[in-house]
Amino acid sequence: MPFTPVHPGPGLLFKAIGGRHFSFMVFGGAQVLMDIEPLIGIVHGWEVLHGYTHTVPGALLIGAIAGFIGRPVSSFVLKWRRIPHYPFTWLASFLGAYVGTFSHVLLDAIMHADMSLCWPIASGNKLLGIVSIEALHLACAIAAVIGAIACAVYFKTRGRA
Repeated sequence: MPFTPVHPGPGLLFKAIGGRHFSFMVFGGAQVLMDIEPLIGIVHGWEVLHGYTHTVPGALLIGAIAGFIGRPVSSFVLKWRRIPHYPFTWLASFLGAYVGTFSHVLLDAIMHADMSLCWPIASGNKLLGIVSIEALHLACAIAAVIGAIACAVYFKTRGRA
């Protein structure tokens, strides 16, 4: 999440809801993968920063990539860091990946005019400005607080991530 630090908020809430069936690590990795295109665009001075990767087909593709690489990478990191956890499943990996990519596209569509969410079927961005950026960030922060508290309670009673 190199550009929007509020994206993890909804992820924490989904982790609290999904528990061991949702990978917050893969969610985070999917967020980073989503923002590679805007990063390259900033470096090269592109007019449109949120292009193909910030569409429904882009979210599907990046979600698949994140889901496939997320499980082995996350399993390795958890084992290497000796973090106790439930067995890491493909379901947890793909739920984390797709919630990551689709929430990213949804949140970015509300605040970035250069998106065409439903490309190639339709152009434009009908979600732009449906709520203010301040309200969007506040909602993400509230989701983070609720999710963090729920996760802390849940995992304290079970002792695993």
